Amino acid sequence: MSTTANAASASRPQGGFRRLWRVLRQLFHEVVGAVFAVLALGWLNAALRAWTRDASRWLVALALSVAALLVFFAVTSFRYARKL
Repeated sequence: MSTTANAASASRPQGGFRRLWRVLRQLFHEVVGAVFAVLALGWLNAALRAWTRDASRWLVALALSVAALLVFFAVTSFRYARKL
């Protein structure tokens, strides 16, 4: 009997504003993740162009490392939005 009472009190429905705020936060994190993903694609394009035009290796490495950092931010932002 006590387990059903605990389960009912633990999963009470959220109010209207609380639900709206959760949806807005999730949407924000998804949009930010998409922006980071698009920026990562731009940096990968810059790294590819630098590689094909025989630029110095540190420029290619810098572009790849910035792209990797942006991919990391995009993935963590999408995972945080999923966790909400």
